[in-house]
Amino acid sequence: MSVYEVGLRLRGKTVLVVGGGSIAGRRVPRLLEAGALINLVAPEATTTLSDLAASGEIHWSAREWQPGDGADAWFVLAATDDPAVNAAVAVEAEAARTWCVRSDDAEASDAWTLAQTEFDGVTVGVSASGDPGRAAAIRDSIGAALRSGELAAPRTRGRGRGAGVALVGAGPGEADLITLRGLELLRQAEVVVSDRLAPQELLDQLADDVEIVDAAKLPYGRHTTQEQINAVMVERALEGKFVVRLKGGDGFVFGRGAEELDACLEAGVPVEVVPGLSSSIAGPAAAGIPVTERGVVHDFTVATGHVPPGPQSKVNWAALGAGNGTIVLLMAVKNRAAIAAALLEGGRDAATPVRIVENATTKNQTVRPCTLASLGETEANHPAVIVIGAVAGRGREL
Repeated sequence: MSVYEVGLRLRGKTVLVVGGGSIAGRRVPRLLEAGALINLVAPEATTTLSDLAASGEIHWSAREWQPGDGADAWFVLAATDDPAVNAAVAVEAEAARTWCVRSDDAEASDAWTLAQTEFDGVTVGVSASGDPGRAAAIRDSIGAALRSGELAAPRTRGRGRGAGVALVGAGPGEADLITLRGLELLRQAEVVVSDRLAPQELLDQLADDVEIVDAAKLPYGRHTTQEQINAVMVERALEGKFVVRLKGGDGFVFGRGAEELDACLEAGVPVEVVPGLSSSIAGPAAAGIPVTERGVVHDFTVATGHVPPGPQSKVNWAALGAGNGTIVLLMAVKNRAAIAAALLEGGRDAATPVRIVENATTKNQTVRPCTLASLGETEANHPAVIVIGAVAGRGREL
């Protein structure tokens, strides 16, 4: 079976969707993204579809299909559980010279929905002679190859981005934990300002002409100042370049992302924020430690240990010591003994379980168990996430 693949520009055009099940639930969001006006006809609909109707994003006629429902449609999707209804919808669409996709019978369908994947401004659609399973498998392989860089998708008309800055969180450590949006923007970068905790493997995927600015900040050592980082981002953007500020974890969790955002806004530089998986939650999870657990603990606090307890710290250590929720500490390796003492003084039990997760999510991940009383004398190395509380004593090992 041969087809002529074509892309439909449906913005502002009516699309009739008959049937409110899972197939319609998968297709409608993509049609909405294309700008189509959706007329759904179905006596019942999935929660997703009914929510879209309730919010006014689609029009839902809660009844069985009737002849004439597709009179204004440019495109029709017949996706009911009844082949006879799908066939009737398709017959009427053909009489009106309107393309119709039947979800139940590829051979009887005048049009097929291609298995699609998108990345970095590229959309790939796959058809496989009416075999949707095969098309989906090929689609997934292509998508994975595009995201990994195994399949190159070079731009021939520039990188396609205007001047500006993207503040991208790269995740807790392993390179493949960056979000798809973050990776997409990184591939478009002309300048990358990278921290030492950002996965360096990601930089190897960039073109040779991409400028890499090392903004490494070593704990308690020589480092680039935040003002210097802000300045280089703004300067390169004002030169007309697209800049990605690449940071480990999430830049808005003790990452000074707000300062970088303000610097761009004050300079009139277009800026986008791409959140990353924060090591405060992803790090413990990678070691099998939930920061909350039903019946065990119902709250957690993330605190920085960069400043030890005392007049300079803005953390209420006494309140954390008096509570019983999970405490997650970032940048606390150097001051862990002083923090443990403050928590004990606030009322935490000396036997409270503690786990130190080093190099979370990477091949070098190490988990060191101890108690709050022994935290100060237990080995800990940068970078590490320290988890204090009952969840740290559950004994799970992945």
